[in-house]
Amino acid sequence: MSDESYQPAKVWEWKQNNNGGAFASINRPISGATHEKALPVGSHPLQLYSLGTPNGQKVTILLEELLAIGVTGAEYDAWLIRIGEGDQFSSGFVEVNPNSKIPALRDHSTTPPTRVFESGNILLYLAEKYDHFLPKDPAGRVETLNWLFWLQGSAPFLGGGFGHFYHYAPVKIEYAIDRFTMEAKRLFDVLDKQLSRSRYLAGEEYTIADIAVWPWFGSVALGQVYGAAEFLDAESYKNVQRWAKDVASRPAVKRGRIVNRTNGELNEQLHERHAASDFDTQTEDKRQG
Repeated sequence: MSDESYQPAKVWEWKQNNNGGAFASINRPISGATHEKALPVGSHPLQLYSLGTPNGQKVTILLEELLAIGVTGAEYDAWLIRIGEGDQFSSGFVEVNPNSKIPALRDHSTTPPTRVFESGNILLYLAEKYDHFLPKDPAGRVETLNWLFWLQGSAPFLGGGFGHFYHYAPVKIEYAIDRFTMEAKRLFDVLDKQLSRSRYLAGEEYTIADIAVWPWFGSVALGQVYGAAEFLDAESYKNVQRWAKDVASRPAVKRGRIVNRTNGELNEQLHERHAASDFDTQTEDKRQG
């Protein structure tokens, strides 16, 4: 895999389960369902099918923020999609998201139900539907969307690029790690400079931009993802650190970040969320205790 003599073939061939890495068994070069299985549907209009990755956390954090300010229509069922077991390739999931990536949302308050996929689009959909966390003035709205789409373009470099080669890849490839570390640090610098100007990304108002960016860059900066904070010298980004800790202290963020989570401390894993009381009774430390 790191052989310097390697030369690409004229036509690439897929070596199933032999491409290495933590996700080798679930990645494939084709789309579509591998098996028939309907998705469960709970009692709330909003049905979320997800996993507690950074992309999944974006949506559950926003939903918890909406509920925290009294938006009762944002009550939701969060069903666990175990991507390591191929749940995202079920016929039901593919119907909601043909790209087979979490998170995916179905809104049953509309007729017919509305499917929403891509985490950034889900945030925008919910912010517009409930009229919160997206500024009403045109300039504030545009600035919020600037940073929302900045994250959508930047996250693959931090996750699939830096995170993969630094943390998940079966071999350490210096060229790949150097290349994506350079880009990750450049992105942190962009973020740090922006946060030197205001409390939050789009100004003094907390928005879906912060909700989108925090699970990725905030979590990495605080050492919660990849174990790379020291390697990236994350403490040197003082404004990012201030903002990351500020957002992390919000009660809705503390709740949202553990929904559909299956790793880490047991008290920070709520595999599925169907009612607000689940945070008190259904975390894995209580279920297993």
